[in-house]
Parts: sequence; C-alpha cells; structure tokens
Amino acid sequence: MASILVTGGSGFLGSNLCIRLINEGNKVICVDNNYTGRMKNLSSIIDHPNFSFINHDVINPIEIDGYLDEIYHLACPASPPAYQGKAAIMTTKTCVYGAINLLELAKEKNAKILLSSTSEVYGDPLVHPQVESYRGNVNPNGIRACYDEGKRCAESLFFDYSREENVRIKVIRIFNTYGPRMDPKDGRVVSNFICQALRGEDITIYGQGTQTRSFCYVDDLIDAIIKMMKTSDDFVGPVNTGNPSEFTIKELAEKIIAKVGGTSKIIYCDLPKDDPTQRKPDISLANEKLLWKPKIDLDHGLDKTIEYFKSEIINE
Repeated sequence: MASILVTGGSGFLGSNLCIRLINEGNKVICVDNNYTGRMKNLSSIIDHPNFSFINHDVINPIEIDGYLDEIYHLACPASPPAYQGKAAIMTTKTCVYGAINLLELAKEKNAKILLSSTSEVYGDPLVHPQVESYRGNVNPNGIRACYDEGKRCAESLFFDYSREENVRIKVIRIFNTYGPRMDPKDGRVVSNFICQALRGEDITIYGQGTQTRSFCYVDDLIDAIIKMMKTSDDFVGPVNTGNPSEFTIKELAEKIIAKVGGTSKIIYCDLPKDDPTQRKPDISLANEKLLWKPKIDLDHGLDKTIEYFKSEIINE
C-alpha cells in the first residue's frame, strides 16, 4: 500500500485520480481548498478507511504526518472563468507558491512528485501539432497569462528542484479533458455545450467555431498520469497527454446537439482575447515511454459524459 498525496483532489481530474488510486489499494490523502473542487466528487470514497481529506490552500506550506511515497500535484483552477478576473493573482500564487510548497514537502519526505502542467504552456501555437520541444507562443501580459505563465514557472521550479535538490519529479502537459465529475458551471466548452443542450438553451460558440481542440476522455488521462508516475526516475518529461483526434468547436457543438436532441441552435459570440486557434498534442513520446494512447473516442466519451450531466441537471 503506497501512501499518496493528491493536491486539487476534489476537482474534476483530482477526484477521478483519488478514486482510481483508492480502488487500486493505496492510502490517499486529498488536499484541496474547494475553490473549484466539490466534495460531492469524493462521495464514493469519503468514508473509505484509506482515504483522508485536508481542507488546505497550497499557497501556504503544508505539513503531513508520516511517510509519503508519491505526490500528484494537480491543485490549480483550470477553466478560464475560474482563473481570470479577480482570481488571476491567486492563480499565479497557486502555480508558483503551490509548486514550491509541494516540492519542499517532496524533498522532506523523499517522495516522487508529479506536476500536472498544461497544453496552455504552448499558448496560441505556431507549431502544429504541438511537440514537447516547442517553447510556445504565450502573451505574458494577457488575461490568460496567470495560468499560462504560472504553469510555465511551475515547470521551471520542478526542473530546478530536480537539478539542485535531487527531488524526483515527473511533468505532464494535459490537453483538453472531459468526462464525469466536471462541474456544470466551470465554463469549459464540453460542459457548457452539454448543459446548454440539456436545458434546451442555445449553444454559444465564441468566434466562428473554426478553432480546433483535441478532447481526451478522463479515464484515458488518468491512465496516462499513473503510468507517468510509474516510469523510472531518469525519465522526467515533460510529456504531452491528450487525444490527438482534432475537432473544430463547431463540430463539437453539432455532435452534442445531435446526441442530446431538442431545439438548441448555435449562436456566435466574440472570441475571447488570446484564445488559441489550434490545439492538438503530438503524443509520440507518451506512446514510446508510457506505452499509452487514448482508447475512448469522442462519440463514446460524449455519451458517457451526457449521461453524467443529465443527473447533474436533474439535481439542480
């Protein structure tokens, strides 16, 4: 039984990871301040004897009793509505102070630590598909910079702690992911479209819908995260994790309308500033080092996600 700490563990990805780790027989300590996380995401394991929850903001140092084998550092708001506006400074602090505090904990406990970085480090990419060696096209002064540059700084800190303090690190770059336990109000495109369609509302597309994204179902992503943690210490990444199948936003909206049915129409709004026009991972490195590639296609994953959101909408 490994002792594992998961930050951001009540969020969308974190809760799915905590449940998988508990089901695999581990002891899991979940840390979250529930800014974007939801305790209901953990309802299936909250009373499990090997699970514990700590309400804590990773901007502040954290102390953990006993030993730790692994730390999955996922804590950070990840949807634009959650990290923009009045939450921008907090988001940068979460990325930077959070990374330092968890790296110091990993150093103290001699634990292996994984950073969930993001495809947003590539900005609005000029290279397509995006490979790990691409250094990105990020606006450091834009409304998305708190997240984009915050994650870039977190990556820098991880590699500096590896070089200077011999901390065992892993870095993955997560591309668009969707599935059960997403918050209906988090503002991400899949959840927005599904919830709008289920409520009979019009589907709002920003821009003309020609911008592309690659959507990875959450179970596939959790597989990649765990596989990355299990690689040998000499392989640290960064590694792209996502589904390389590319769709326009308009295609996604049309798929969801067809699956849900109803009378929803597509309406177009102004494109937000610095919104990437293309996003597709090159996952050759993940294929080679993790022996991983996604198994669940968009149609199958949307069916599962729509069923989840039906119950969320009913409970509203």
